[in-house]
Amino acid sequence: MILRPSVAAGVLILVAGCQSLPGGGPRAVADLESTKASTVRGTASFTQVGDKVRVSAQVSGLKPNGEYGFHIHEAGDCSSGDGMSAKGHFNPLAKPHAHAGTAERHAGDLPSLKSDAAGNASLNADLDVITVSPGAASVVGRGLIVHAQPDDFKTQPTGNAGARSACAVIRAG
Repeated sequence: MILRPSVAAGVLILVAGCQSLPGGGPRAVADLESTKASTVRGTASFTQVGDKVRVSAQVSGLKPNGEYGFHIHEAGDCSSGDGMSAKGHFNPLAKPHAHAGTAERHAGDLPSLKSDAAGNASLNADLDVITVSPGAASVVGRGLIVHAQPDDFKTQPTGNAGARSACAVIRAG
């Protein structure tokens, strides 16, 4: 079956609309599951808003009043049980590891999670470099990792954030 250009364009618009929310663009979600010997769990959402992605996360099971590395990783694979199957940080532009507010950084470098006295953390940030839309910088199909320690934002290429406490696959949603 051959579609005329006007019909093909309409189909593309319809498909794109199915991935969008009113007031926002394409969206992705991640359900963080504990790795071995961890109690960390949570959810995260990624919403394309213009040329930025709004990242919102709710995480529980952390040690109280702590700071934790939080990164998008290359592979959407949590099968190893320790999060190592998610591979290294998502870095399609071959940049150094750095703080999320730095222009020259991995696409997967997110702001740290900071837990409260009950061990819960929330994050809301608008980030550039990544997208939810298809392309080299898309987070869809990538891994999301909560680390056991703070990110030092210096050590290359990982930030020395320690073991992986929770892992998720980021999926279109």
